[in-house]
Amino acid sequence: IEHSMSPLIHNDAFDKYSVDGVYLPFCVEDNELQQAVEGMKALGAGGFNVTVPFKSRIIPYIDVLDEFANEVGAVNTVVIKDGLLYGYNTDGPGFIKGLLTITDRIDGQNILIIGAGGAARGIYFALAKTGVAKIDLANRTHISAEQLLADYHGNLNSRAISLKEAESTLGQYDIIIQTTSVGLADIHASPLSLTELNQNAVVCDIIYNPLETKILKEAKDRGNKVQNGVDMFVNQGALAFELWTGVMPDTERMKQLVLQQLGGS
Repeated sequence: IEHSMSPLIHNDAFDKYSVDGVYLPFCVEDNELQQAVEGMKALGAGGFNVTVPFKSRIIPYIDVLDEFANEVGAVNTVVIKDGLLYGYNTDGPGFIKGLLTITDRIDGQNILIIGAGGAARGIYFALAKTGVAKIDLANRTHISAEQLLADYHGNLNSRAISLKEAESTLGQYDIIIQTTSVGLADIHASPLSLTELNQNAVVCDIIYNPLETKILKEAKDRGNKVQNGVDMFVNQGALAFELWTGVMPDTERMKQLVLQQLGGS
């Protein structure tokens, strides 16, 4: 939590829109989630964000759960109003808003999501509502991908496949979304080979530090459109800010603040 850039973008937005508020990071110990939630209520906070590992574990303490957050089984944004906690998930919708800045359409597209963790879950459930043709999940652990698909109760063409199968069939996908931590600790690591990549495909990686992971560099060198995790981070934050204040902030301003901090452009 110490390295979170959320205070940077939210405090700037509070100042820009003359909102009497401050955004502070709190490192909550693993066994103190309930006390932290009660503390937020007792202090009269207007709301807060939730990050790993608490996005699912906070649900029992939420009074009113948004339909999408309930479907995904994870909360990243909480609004406190009249003593009640309202839980939302802006991760998936934030990713969609960011994706639409680099591609004209999502509906009818064939999508590959690499990974089956919490981030993949929010993105999968959000994409499932956009009229995509299919979404396949490629993950090292097959059972995790199968479980995610089983938890989605809608009618969607999806398969859980191995990373090896994903590599060999990569050419059939229009959008590839990398959601694992590969490329975070080791900038020379990539989850799969892009040899069969469709030249018109969009490649996304939700990691934003570093700004360019190996998979994004390789895709860009091949001439593909690429997107790092800054857009998802900024848009999920903007949606949270709107839930707290009723104001949709300037996402381009937020993005530039993050890029300046990371030394990008």
